Amino acid sequence: MNINLHDILYHPLITERSTDLREGLNKVVFIVSPYANKHQVKLAVERTLKVKVEKVNIINLEGKKKRLGKFEGKKPNRKKAIVTLKKGEKLDIFEGG
Repeated sequence: MNINLHDILYHPLITERSTDLREGLNKVVFIVSPYANKHQVKLAVERTLKVKVEKVNIINLEGKKKRLGKFEGKKPNRKKAIVTLKKGEKLDIFEGG
């Protein structure tokens, strides 16, 4: 499947764990397209955010089942990418001003 690089990255995931990864290990976590692979995520991060990427890990997250009375539903599935930046690289999108 051919995906545009701007359609791969949805948004950064900002949680307590992802903040610890960013500060301690120079890793950034993104929610990405469910059709993207590691190579496409690496290209998208390098070209759109202008940083060098060392490695990408992908995690498929299954949506949780939710109930409201007798009605049952399901949250959507997501794909999460943990991007390891090369030494000396830093993203400015997380710096508050």
